[in-house]
Amino acid sequence: MRRVTYSMNTSLDGFVVDPNGAIDWSDPDEEVFRHFTDELRQTGVHLLGRRLYETMLYWETAEQDESLDAAELEWAALWKALPKVVFSRTLTTVRGSNTRLASGTLTEEIERLRTQPGDGDIAIGGASLAAEAAEAGLIDEYRAVVHPVLVGGGIPYFPRDERRVKLELVDSHTFASGVVRLRHRVNR
Repeated sequence: MRRVTYSMNTSLDGFVVDPNGAIDWSDPDEEVFRHFTDELRQTGVHLLGRRLYETMLYWETAEQDESLDAAELEWAALWKALPKVVFSRTLTTVRGSNTRLASGTLTEEIERLRTQPGDGDIAIGGASLAAEAAEAGLIDEYRAVVHPVLVGGGIPYFPRDERRVKLELVDSHTFASGVVRLRHRVNR
């Protein structure tokens, strides 16, 4: 059965977006960017909330940006080919290759995707969508990419009202930049 993963950048004080809505503090260097590309290769489908979907639309046409290097073009090609499901209460249509609006609830979509044949993880992107998945007990693995910065507030990586969940450290890696990747599996 395919596992559900939640992977996002987070500040050391636990936020994915700062109080002003900015994420510039999490711009990856070459080594961290390579990690994200490798992680994307292991993804079979990506579930996104509306805000993250709108942010990621850039990558649907990124190959037209002449300033991108080979690594960024590679990531863009992988992203474009990846099946994506967008959860939104306000959008009626979505753009992008292999992108569709969710036709059911998050739980229904994940149950359907878990039973379908296919390789790769079911990745969840966006703190709000991940909070809903966590509340429903749908996340199998948390992948926090912790940046050495305190942003003082914003949108938290973990919802503040989540129930207690026992985790097991599966892997950790410290990048030369001081960014630390932590992988924790949910103990069921």
